[in-house]
Amino acid sequence: MYPMAFTREGDKIIIKDLNGGQGIVGRLVDMGLNVGSEAVVVRNQNTGPLIVSVKGSNIALGRGLAMKIFVDNVR
Repeated sequence: MYPMAFTREGDKIIIKDLNGGQGIVGRLVDMGLNVGSEAVVVRNQNTGPLIVSVKGSNIALGRGLAMKIFVDNVR
């Protein structure tokens, strides 16, 4: 398990944990980033926002927020 900010473009991931207060976790859940959700990393160039595809929608996440989302690779 590692922060989403450390993923590579093209990685298929599953969300394992959301680290943050109620506001942050609520916002992520509203965007479809629930524990157990699968996503694909569309863009991660180690600077700027990270873009992930979840349930057919692309979502841009700042690096700080991506550090609070813990993921594993889908096997």
